[in-house]
Amino acid sequence: MFEAVEFVEMSGVAEPRQTLIDEFADETTAVEAARAARKRFLETGSPDYAWWIVRKTGANLAEFIADSKSAKEFVLDITSGQLIEV
Repeated sequence: MFEAVEFVEMSGVAEPRQTLIDEFADETTAVEAARAARKRFLETGSPDYAWWIVRKTGANLAEFIADSKSAKEFVLDITSGQLIEV
């Protein structure tokens, strides 16, 4: 199982808001959901900073990362610990 999660840093709030978008049987569907959530967020024109990740349910390492300030998407190479642009 994979989960897509959205984080939003809002002005004046110390901790980012974390929202589980949903859980999915496969990584591809989870990434598609994260991309759709990113698109919806960008369409709002919000000045807040947000990022989206896809990870195995309950994991601490993300398998997909994107944010609201860049069009780039990344995956984490767990053997080297480096982010790799998709």
